Amino acid sequence: MSSSVQTITPPSGVALVRPGVSITDLLLLLMALIWGVNIAVVKYGTLHLPPLAYNGVRVAIAAVALLAIAAMMGDRWPARRDVTALLLLGVLGNGLYQLLFIQGIAHTKAGNAALVLAATPAFVALFGWLRGTERIRARGMAGIAISVLGIGLVIAGTAPASAGMSTLFGDLLVLAGCFCWAAFTVLLKPFTERINAVQVAGITMAGGVVPLLAVSAPAIVATAWSSVPLMAWGAIVFSGIGALVVAYLCWYRGVRVLGPTRTAMYGNLQPVVALLFAWVILHEVPTVMQGMGAASIITGLLMTRG
Repeated sequence: MSSSVQTITPPSGVALVRPGVSITDLLLLLMALIWGVNIAVVKYGTLHLPPLAYNGVRVAIAAVALLAIAAMMGDRWPARRDVTALLLLGVLGNGLYQLLFIQGIAHTKAGNAALVLAATPAFVALFGWLRGTERIRARGMAGIAISVLGIGLVIAGTAPASAGMSTLFGDLLVLAGCFCWAAFTVLLKPFTERINAVQVAGITMAGGVVPLLAVSAPAIVATAWSSVPLMAWGAIVFSGIGALVVAYLCWYRGVRVLGPTRTAMYGNLQPVVALLFAWVILHEVPTVMQGMGAASIITGLLMTRG
């Protein structure tokens, strides 16, 4: 059966573990649910805290938690060369991406961010094609183009709003973050095939938290933490432990078992969940053009999957 995107397995690659697919599917559904809710949670948190302070603390919590779990497992740590490579990838996927993600959400609507992020699977497929690990047929390329068109509709359909809500700047920051995450996902695949997923998660998170804390330190120090509302603390814990530990471990398993593109496709559910929560919690009502953009993005993703 033909497919718009085919994964090319290198001779030295590890075969996919088919018996684990059903469990992996359930874990990836959980991941999509957590990440979808997290967009509204982050928006709420950054309304009560400076975005840099919020992000620095939640990523630091996640890094400590993941490294502690990895240490308790007692497995042998990877070679120094692999650790160095994972730390550098972490700067891209958990440093730069998180910075763009949080700042983007702080400057746009949660619904906007969710719809822009929905195009990430298409970018993952595109990066895989550029690296030679994915083969994209004409249908898949058309799907990527339609997804990109959908992003344009989402951004163009943004209703005028007050400062701090929805801006073109915020949408573009989220879009830049999509590119970082897509590149990170594709480049990480070889490591997930031979290194424990918890170790990969912990090391890459540590790689991202160092530069992120360097940027966030002034905001963290300047924040009056004693006056932070309890719900805002809950948002930090959820988006730190839930989105960056539990969901990340599900995602790493998906990349190892199903591959980057199929794992990324589970992100299709994320904007639906995010839009629902943003509507209910933040009272963000999507515009007609944004609805058209969402339909375009989802159509493009289905074409990419083939």
